[in-house]
Amino acid sequence: MSETMMVTGVDFVCVPTRDHDRAVEFYGETLGLERGKRWGDRPATEFQAGALTLAVMDPSAFGQSEARPNSAPIALQVADVEAARAELEAKGVSFHVTMIDSGVCHQAIFSDPDGNPLILHHRYA
Repeated sequence: MSETMMVTGVDFVCVPTRDHDRAVEFYGETLGLERGKRWGDRPATEFQAGALTLAVMDPSAFGQSEARPNSAPIALQVADVEAARAELEAKGVSFHVTMIDSGVCHQAIFSDPDGNPLILHHRYA
């Protein structure tokens, strides 16, 4: 690989949606992520999750096929998985399984309104 082609980081991760306004409400209000820039008048808005930018977008507005949920989850770091889960459940979010303790981290798996899998995650060891 040439020096000019060397990857130096990840600028954002795309999260597909069929309903941009609903996704903006979920990521901004329900999850409480800081809202960043909207991509002009297109249905795409960025949210900050620590150092990671999540770009919630309707791919059909960019010449791609209709939105399909991601198959692999995005793990969102929280200080306390149980407390964060309780807060989201109070806002109507359903979780797929009880909390997972892997021996090094706690995890709670849920999905956004478009079916994209997400994880509340805390590494304790």
